[in-house]
Amino acid sequence: MMYEHFFQCPHCWKEISMLLDASTSETYVEDCEVCCKPIQITFTFVNNDLVAFEAKNIEQ
Repeated sequence: MMYEHFFQCPHCWKEISMLLDASTSETYVEDCEVCCKPIQITFTFVNNDLVAFEAKNIEQ
């Protein structure tokens, strides 16, 4: 099951959304749909509930 999650980009501070797969918990890098800068996304689901989410600026 996929969930749409809204959050602020750590680069441009615009609200964006990403689809998260509730069958997994993971860390990956995806570009912001507004400013195109990379964001490290970390999330955890428990029983199909999102219990942790972090969007981190990974630029040096």
